[in-house]
Amino acid sequence: MANYVLVAGAWLGSWAWQEVAAPLRAAGHGVHPLTLSGLAERSGVPAGQQTHVRDIVAEVERLDLRDVVLVGHSYSGIPVGQAAEHIGDRLTRAVFVDANVPADGRSFSDGWPVEAEIAAHGGFWPTPTADDCEGQGLTAEQITRFVTGATPHPGATLTEPAELKAPLSGLPATYVKCLLDGEDPGPVVSAFVESGHWTLVRMNTGHWPMFSQPAELALILAGAAGAAGAAGAAGAAGAAR
Repeated sequence: MANYVLVAGAWLGSWAWQEVAAPLRAAGHGVHPLTLSGLAERSGVPAGQQTHVRDIVAEVERLDLRDVVLVGHSYSGIPVGQAAEHIGDRLTRAVFVDANVPADGRSFSDGWPVEAEIAAHGGFWPTPTADDCEGQGLTAEQITRFVTGATPHPGATLTEPAELKAPLSGLPATYVKCLLDGEDPGPVVSAFVESGHWTLVRMNTGHWPMFSQPAELALILAGAAGAAGAAGAAGAAGAAR
């Protein structure tokens, strides 16, 4: 059985994984949703990008986890990709869910300019509105849950550069592309997939599948670890293609 460390993207905390965690736990896996510094119940804690990397590594070490599957959604793919280097042979696989991936010396804001918005909101990236969530496969109830639960995101985590010691292509990884958010995972991920280093799975949903398709995402995560749910995950992935 695997130990899943689940890290949600910008504005979100561990609460976002509730419906994904339940079926993984029911299958016998260890599931450890993590709230990063400065978000949700940890709002007010100062945080830069390396703080978030340390948050993830510290959780793995604190719980003495083995057979770890690190899951990073959206922004959190950047700290997850870096943390994967630090946990060594504890790692089974990294899973990037419609995520940004780290590149040494580059930041989230290099690909998504947010500096002006952060400066205008006291050093934080403001939370999305309901209108920002349209077209992503979410029900009105799911949008309300997301918008009301979201907290402003610490700006320094988005503008500080990543630090990688080795090429990311060497990481055992699965990339989950959510098609309502665009079909192209980007040139870096595409190159890793085409070279056979990474596995690509497509989901016919939007950017927040932990809300819109949690059961399907749980199956895919189980399959990514090569665990007992692999056959079900393959079926779910095939249906989404």
